[in-house]
Amino acid sequence: MPLTLALCLTLVVATTVVHFEMLKLLSERLAVSTMAPRRKLVAVVLGTFVAHAAEIALYAGAIWACIALAGVGGLSGSGASLFTSSLYFSAETYTSLGFGDLVPTGPLRLVAGVETLNGLLLIGWSASFTYLAMERFWDSKPDPAA
Repeated sequence: MPLTLALCLTLVVATTVVHFEMLKLLSERLAVSTMAPRRKLVAVVLGTFVAHAAEIALYAGAIWACIALAGVGGLSGSGASLFTSSLYFSAETYTSLGFGDLVPTGPLRLVAGVETLNGLLLIGWSASFTYLAMERFWDSKPDPAA
């Protein structure tokens, strides 16, 4: 259990850092960009999507390592390769879609719970950042370059 708790804490910190750095990068670069406002908003959406994908991949890698390398827990119902199952499970857990076809067993249940809460927080952060970017870059006049 101490290993699982340490893993959960590490993943929360790592995903928070990844998210912060991506949003900081977007904020700094788009503020000085000459790109059309609508394109800036597309960049915000794509950038936050990339951040979420990277965070899902971090959790998937940790889940895979727990099962394959440390023998800690498992995913029942997994029919595909362990890595693709870990990635799928991570995506559905991070987004709070919920699981049903793949179910964590053992200490991975705690990782799944933490991933859901972490995903909700980071998705909310992205939503508020996107809203602020829309307020900042929204242009009511049609943009001929868009």
